[in-house]
Amino acid sequence: MSTKKPEAQAPETLTGIKLTKVPTSAVGAKAIQSALSHVKNEVGLIKGIGLLARLNQKNGFDCPGCAWPDPDEKRAFLAEYCENGAKAVAEEATKKRVSPLFFASHSVRELSLLSDYEIGKSGRITHPMYLAEGATHYQEISWDAAFQMIGTELNGLKSPDEAVFYTSGRTSNEAAFLYQLFVRQFGTNNLPDCSNMCHESSGSALSETLGIGKGSVTLEDFNEADLVIVMGQNPGTNHPRMLTALGDTKKHGGKIITINPLPEVGLLNYKDPQNPLKWFGEGQDLTDLFLQVKINGDVALLKIILKLLVAKEKAVPNSVFDHEFIAEKTAGLDEFLADLEQYSIEDLVPQTGIEFSEIEKAADLIANNNKIIICWAMGLTQHKNAVDNIRELVNILLLKGSIGKPGAGTCPVRGHSNVQGDRTMGIWEKPKDDFLDRLEKEFNFTAPRKHGFDVVDAIKAMHAKKATVFIGMGGNFISATPDTEFTADALRNCSLTVQISTKLNRSHLIHGKQALILPCLGRSEEDLQASGAQFVTVENSMGVVHQSHGDLKALSSHLLSEPAIVAGMANATLKSSTTNWSEMVANYDLIRNAIEASIPGFENYNTRVRQPGGFYLPNNARANDFSPTHTGKANFTANKPSDIQLKKDQFLMMTIRTHDQYNTTIYGLDDRYRGVLNERRVIFMNPEDMKNLGIKKLDLLDLTSHFNGEERTAKGFLAIPYDIPKQCTATYFPETNVLVPLNSTATISNTPTSKTVIISLHKH
Repeated sequence: MSTKKPEAQAPETLTGIKLTKVPTSAVGAKAIQSALSHVKNEVGLIKGIGLLARLNQKNGFDCPGCAWPDPDEKRAFLAEYCENGAKAVAEEATKKRVSPLFFASHSVRELSLLSDYEIGKSGRITHPMYLAEGATHYQEISWDAAFQMIGTELNGLKSPDEAVFYTSGRTSNEAAFLYQLFVRQFGTNNLPDCSNMCHESSGSALSETLGIGKGSVTLEDFNEADLVIVMGQNPGTNHPRMLTALGDTKKHGGKIITINPLPEVGLLNYKDPQNPLKWFGEGQDLTDLFLQVKINGDVALLKIILKLLVAKEKAVPNSVFDHEFIAEKTAGLDEFLADLEQYSIEDLVPQTGIEFSEIEKAADLIANNNKIIICWAMGLTQHKNAVDNIRELVNILLLKGSIGKPGAGTCPVRGHSNVQGDRTMGIWEKPKDDFLDRLEKEFNFTAPRKHGFDVVDAIKAMHAKKATVFIGMGGNFISATPDTEFTADALRNCSLTVQISTKLNRSHLIHGKQALILPCLGRSEEDLQASGAQFVTVENSMGVVHQSHGDLKALSSHLLSEPAIVAGMANATLKSSTTNWSEMVANYDLIRNAIEASIPGFENYNTRVRQPGGFYLPNNARANDFSPTHTGKANFTANKPSDIQLKKDQFLMMTIRTHDQYNTTIYGLDDRYRGVLNERRVIFMNPEDMKNLGIKKLDLLDLTSHFNGEERTAKGFLAIPYDIPKQCTATYFPETNVLVPLNSTATISNTPTSKTVIISLHKH
């Protein structure tokens, strides 16, 4: 038996790169062709088209991909989904199976040598599986035995705080609510989730400034906006249906500013996939002004714009600011203006990498329009000063009064389809007392009050053996988290790791002394419980709660739903609980009744969610009410630009996705919109930087990150000249997660700084 540890990351193997011309337009016929090709290969065309016809429809199932909202009224008959949504559904309904025979034929060591792409393409897991200490192969285990093992391990801990309970963004409201209830009845708030690694910075900033950690706009607002600013985001790959909303802004006369280190094809021009007449031809131009900001130059850029707005207001009083809104609804203006005075435009401009004349154009557009939406994603949230990024853009909206009115507000674009709903359901390591009070009243137990571990703290606790049981409700923890080797060692220190999953992923291969894989139903599959077929609910990026109803026959009779798995763990662990877990799983209406009793905004839950399209949750910022903040008003804030100082031979690296990828799920090896095919081990570089270093196109480089005297290395990346600012580079994750230091996190939110990694390059 080999004693060598399984690999924590994908092998350093090149797969045969092919470079093509970067396209000038996104979506259209090629996207449809790509989607259908994936569907045909995974499911078969007839079955696949039938599945897609129900995807995101009011009587169908919710896409397991992104959280972009569906239209409130009429849904598109053709393609109310995107290319990656089709790929996600195809992989969920795939014909490929990871059965007990598969595990008997492949050792953990053998599987760990595959790439993340190859692991994911193995197929759906059919049976609960167990890896004994010292064993080389997973073997089948009964559900009862698996639950008893979990209960025994949890009850054998010295403290409930020695267990970590992770959640991914695909978990339904019903499963998430039961999960957090089980964990809190067990006695801990150790509920890290994928929000800790993506929009935690948004939640922190928005809660402080506006009183709610969610965005304030609806899909309809894009029809009424005068100006939409898209920052640090690539919707053409990550949220393609957002392009339709931006297209609606343009159709109604609005303008679009795009701010990003990379020019992304989808934001420049797209061809509407819902209209066959527009699949070909020139497409629709979207961006009116593109500001190619340096990585982490956003606060500097926003400060310049703010200073220009202040100057315009002074020159022509009452021409730029919404003084009535500022006086009635905001606090902290004087302190904000005084702080802004400390910065000079001359010092700030070099930090942006943008010509000052271009920044002036942006300031003019903002000054001359009042209905402004600002959208953003990971490009703003994964920096040391990430919270400052979001607070600074809120400052602009507050000066303009662009909150709480049609066509204006904040739009953090979330990732996985229910990542926002999970937080609403109580998946959070820092629960508020009023939520715990309601849980205690409804379920007759004493809830833990001490804050638990977020993702970063959970990894540190497992590494230090202060936490020894890890349970993951979905996701791919090892591939989603930073500092890959450190995180792998942390998981290996656990006495038991449990992964609740649909498909095989690397987290099944980086495990504790014992490991369990518990396979669950997918979104598209029928969920049959004691009272009959069930539906689940989710919350999209704009606070709409709606139902999702799968109708495919489960691929295996050995699968359980996520709520049933939670109930099984709870029944095996909580011997004194008065909660009837089995009764709630028998009829999900009972779970929703408990949610209604515990969480404001869910009145008449079971009735309202059965209405086609669901219902909106209350949103104080949308209602122009900022009373939940510490001042009772919307707050101006003072924020700091980046303080990173690069040496001459150093670069800033940001991690990004390919077009054939959604989060850690890799559907293929192509990045069509950036002209890179059949390869993921690449680094995009400024051509002048390459010339200065003597690096030619496709030279092989090793990347070394530098943080507080620590070095981490990722080997074997092909250099690609690309349109990116000087001393800025981009690589794909999870391949370069190994370079992201665990201790490099955002102030306040503690989010890993995956978009600002200092690296040096070493040519082979």
